[in-house]
Amino acid sequence: MSRSFPQTRLRRNRTDSWLRELLKEHYLTVNDLVLPLFVQEGEKQKTAIKALPDIHRLSIDLLLAEIKLAIKYGIKAIALFPVIEEKFKTIDAREAYNHNNLICRAIKAIKAEYQDQIGIIADVALDPYNQLGHDGLVENGKVLNDKTIKILAKQALTLATAGADIIAPSDMMDGRIGHIRTELDKANFTEVKILSYAVKFSSNFYGPFRDAVGSSENLNSANKDSYQMSFANSSEYLAEVELDVNEGADMIMVKPAISYLDVMQKVKEKFSIPVFAYM
Repeated sequence: MSRSFPQTRLRRNRTDSWLRELLKEHYLTVNDLVLPLFVQEGEKQKTAIKALPDIHRLSIDLLLAEIKLAIKYGIKAIALFPVIEEKFKTIDAREAYNHNNLICRAIKAIKAEYQDQIGIIADVALDPYNQLGHDGLVENGKVLNDKTIKILAKQALTLATAGADIIAPSDMMDGRIGHIRTELDKANFTEVKILSYAVKFSSNFYGPFRDAVGSSENLNSANKDSYQMSFANSSEYLAEVELDVNEGADMIMVKPAISYLDVMQKVKEKFSIPVFAYM
């Protein structure tokens, strides 16, 4: 590993009390839990997600009430995922970096209501905004890496400007962590953290999540095997983590978690970095 300043700033993980509690080692308490929330347009709107029993898409007003409960029960951070209306989905996914899009309005509302009582983790990927349901831009049937990471950096800056505390690229494009870190730092968002989905295996477990954010029909019968990892490659994930850490990731995500406990253990043993588990 060749981590170095200024891309690596270990103090970024000490900036807020909720984050220090979230990242404590050798404890397992409510402090370690992150609540995923799905936000939709409208007012007083609550839509059941059939594939996820007892989980709902919520309009921003109801989202605020849910977060109030989360704070009451000691949750330190939420992870936000937008449900984008079809009319805003395009081939170039330009709604992803619209400063007045659904997720930015949600972040601003949360910060206005709760300030720093709870941390906001904002997903960075194009699938909610992409007409084809992919995490990246698509041309001639191929997901483009280098063009995508430029859009992801614009999306990350948009989310940071709205008030996101942690930027979480879940797209699995090569080089996106370094590009996002550079653009955040250039815009003086040096304290905004990056939680990299460095270890994201291609998995059927994601079906309910894609239903939740409304990208299943857009993706149709296509898959994400050209950018998400194969479970058959037992050492590739270590290379992915090392690259992202060296590019400036502050934390690492393993997904789907329950199937890869051995992977999480090896990542934690090899890299001195917080490891998150998404299931």
